[in-house]
Amino acid sequence: MGHYQLDALDIQILRMVANNARIPYLEVARECNVSGAAIHQRIQKMMSLGVLSGSEFKLNPTKIGLETCAYVGLYLKEPSEFDRVVEALEQIPEVVECHYTTGKYDLFIKMYVKGNAELKDVIHDKLLPLGLARTETLISFNEVFRRQMPIPDAD
Repeated sequence: MGHYQLDALDIQILRMVANNARIPYLEVARECNVSGAAIHQRIQKMMSLGVLSGSEFKLNPTKIGLETCAYVGLYLKEPSEFDRVVEALEQIPEVVECHYTTGKYDLFIKMYVKGNAELKDVIHDKLLPLGLARTETLISFNEVFRRQMPIPDAD
């Protein structure tokens, strides 16, 4: 699968909107020394190509009562059930990320819950019935930092 070839203007735009998705196009245009229409067209093109998608507010989990962030490695009883398990995981609101990885796990998920008691309940009542052989859980004490992925320079 190929990738979109970014030029210097695309990179400058991406770096600005990655830092602030709500930045006005005209402010981006002024910083990039191009018209607002050019910025709009570039952003629309990158969205249609899938380089950019949407914008969102970042929630602070602890401020809304979700004190426990857990990463859980899942071992499937039957790896052929992968697609069904992923579809079922999408229906569990506590699961916010799901990755198909190399290594010892079949799947690796991230979830937020109110506390350890709820974590135990989600694992036993929602995850294990999906056809898991077992799970391995890591609890995050605190997110030290989070950042947008690096944007490569133009080739």
